[in-house]
Amino acid sequence: MIQHSVIFKLKHPKGSAEETLFLNAAKALVSIPGVRNFNCLKQVSPKNKFEYGLTMEFSDQAAYDAYSRHEKHEAFIQDFWVKDVEDFLEIDYEQL
Repeated sequence: MIQHSVIFKLKHPKGSAEETLFLNAAKALVSIPGVRNFNCLKQVSPKNKFEYGLTMEFSDQAAYDAYSRHEKHEAFIQDFWVKDVEDFLEIDYEQL
């Protein structure tokens, strides 16, 4: 099992139409085959600069790779991620 996590800061003000549009587009990633336990999260700790997080799980590397190449994921990256995200950290875990 692979747990994919991305934490990020948007370029847009909180509560803006652009923020809402981005988060709704991110939530649609759950429809990609192989995505399990999807969460779109808001940061509540003042300990880091990131504001939001996306987490999801994949059964194995093949499922994760298929997600990464999926047309909906690639469109999200091009249409939203590249222009809307100011900074991010991506972490992919496997259970020990």
